[in-house]
Amino acid sequence: MDVSNKNIAITGASGFIGSRLLSLFSNDEVRLLVRSPRDDLDYQQIGCDLESADMPSDCFSGIDTVFHLAGFAHDVHNQGVQESYHKVNVVATVQLAKLAAKSGVKRFVFVSSVKAGGAPMHGECADESNQHCPDGIYGETKRSAEKELLKISLDTGMAVSIIRPALVYGPQVKGNLKLMMSGIDKGFFPPLPKVKNKRSMIHVDDLVRAILFIAEDDRAKGEIFIATDGRSYSSREIYTFMCSALEKKVPSWYMPKFLFNIASLISPRINYKINKLLGDECYSSAKLEALGFQAKKSLRDINETDF
Repeated sequence: MDVSNKNIAITGASGFIGSRLLSLFSNDEVRLLVRSPRDDLDYQQIGCDLESADMPSDCFSGIDTVFHLAGFAHDVHNQGVQESYHKVNVVATVQLAKLAAKSGVKRFVFVSSVKAGGAPMHGECADESNQHCPDGIYGETKRSAEKELLKISLDTGMAVSIIRPALVYGPQVKGNLKLMMSGIDKGFFPPLPKVKNKRSMIHVDDLVRAILFIAEDDRAKGEIFIATDGRSYSSREIYTFMCSALEKKVPSWYMPKFLFNIASLISPRINYKINKLLGDECYSSAKLEALGFQAKKSLRDINETDF
């Protein structure tokens, strides 16, 4: 199966990962499902509000492959927003998949998250068989969607493939990585201690390659794959590589780990943030690599434009 010769539909094409995927296709190959069509996009666009589940019944007419990247991922906790997680990440995903199968779509690729499999146990690099409690409402809804999609695949014969990216970085990345890079650049982010934690990451371009890879391989039907660059990094290494990308000298001193331990006692929220910064989040992409996929980039190769 060669995706380049097929009719493609993409949800979430305006996002960090989706825009990178979209750039690989010509405008006559792609149909975009968007909340509000835009005049500045030279692609076929169909209005599709996932939160209201307002989806035209013919949105996948003539489509061979669907890449579903749209989702709800805001880090907030009020009840109304939790309902939005379920509506967008589960209900809308299931409805899209059923419409795709009914329309004769051959392949449905779902971009999930490593959070769907839960946080790895201490010292463990989790793989697809390590199913812990999903990490937060985002992970819970992604896992629920995965299960429903695999059922739809069995019931309809539509090939469903699921990819769980580790922490993604690259041009126009947002969130904590962007904040960390900005803090280092402005000189107020403290040099991290030399902890030996393990964190997995993947460059957005490699992730897009992995998404296309599983869309083109029949062995990926009905399977879940974790995507990383095949390496693990300590938080100190990430800090050092960022300094190098910014052409800044790595300070000779570092903030002692015990100070972070003391700070973590102040509140559960601070403890959570410190665990995210210095804890383990290691995942194995051996299953994907066994099919022949290999990442081309690592943090060693980054420059300022990658953050």
